[in-house]
Amino acid sequence: MRAKTLVLILGVVGIFSVANVADARDDILRLPLADVLSSADAKAKLDPGVALYFGKQPYPAPAQRMSVTTQNKKTNFFNKTDQEGCNWVFLSATRSLQEFARKMGGNAVVNIVSFYKSREFVSETQYECGAGSFVGGVALRGEVVLIK
Repeated sequence: MRAKTLVLILGVVGIFSVANVADARDDILRLPLADVLSSADAKAKLDPGVALYFGKQPYPAPAQRMSVTTQNKKTNFFNKTDQEGCNWVFLSATRSLQEFARKMGGNAVVNIVSFYKSREFVSETQYECGAGSFVGGVALRGEVVLIK
């Protein structure tokens, strides 16, 4: 009876140890905007009527400034490379920025920065993605404006 109990306890401890190691991965990746924004997925998913300006990219003077918003999206990384998963979730977060802009009456989102885990990363050429063992995430913050 004692041997069976010991084996059961060791088995449970082993399962929890493996689960903790698997969940522990949280790599921060910086990936190129150009690759994902020029993809067929971007052309199919993003709204061409809502302009996107990343980092400190110049943009026309807005007729109206509306609101700053943060969109935080997660996706399952099962059966995807980190880059595939990150690009997919980036497009989801970007699409959410555009949908929010439409609801506010805007036609552009400016000063878009990565805001993963509430840490700002400003770039005109890259975005940040958190890649875990099973889930990845992208958070984007930007200002909705109306450009004439």
